[in-house]
Amino acid sequence: MGDRARARSKAEQVYGAVKEAILSGDFEPGAPIDKLALCDRLGVSRFPVSAAISRLAFERLVLVEPQHGSFVTRISVDDVRERLFIRRALEGEIAAEAARRLDQAGRIALEENLREAAMAAEAGNRPRFYALDVGFHAALTGHLGLDRSGEILDGLRAHLERVRRLLMLPRGRMQATLGEHSMIAEAIASGDARQARAAMEAHIGVMTTLVENFARERPELFYP
Repeated sequence: MGDRARARSKAEQVYGAVKEAILSGDFEPGAPIDKLALCDRLGVSRFPVSAAISRLAFERLVLVEPQHGSFVTRISVDDVRERLFIRRALEGEIAAEAARRLDQAGRIALEENLREAAMAAEAGNRPRFYALDVGFHAALTGHLGLDRSGEILDGLRAHLERVRRLLMLPRGRMQATLGEHSMIAEAIASGDARQARAAMEAHIGVMTTLVENFARERPELFYP
């Protein structure tokens, strides 16, 4: 591997590490980013760290203020509220459609997802549980062949990822999410489109309420 290729590889590694720290909440919204500390932590020079910060600023995960430094972008409550509004409407209809025509393979995928999520929740494995949470919703669009809907939801989830992962931190939240997913899966399995829609809308509605409550408890992490 040449010097340029190694530099690109190192820059990608730093970008991935810093982005994960932001998305996971290790670097909280509004927190200053100490570039020198990152260099020491990751064992790299200033260049890949600066490149990563610039890239994350373009993605609106970092705010660069000249003469003041770089900060993790705080979360917009209005933005989260609207994206959850879209998810509630779209995913409610997807759940209803799943109750009408999800095939056996899709239903088995939901059952397997719930089993693995239960094990992750029991073990307190939040990263694994979060991945399975995303997988539960993706299984519906995937097995229904709703590719365009899946792309829209992937975009919404990317922008909601920070707050969704923060909401997984309180004790008991993983188990509650698992229960909500189970209710959705049961309605789908029974072929009850109305109940499947209602269960999904209630699930997204719980998240909206949690965000509103969390924003009141930790206002320093958010902005209107």
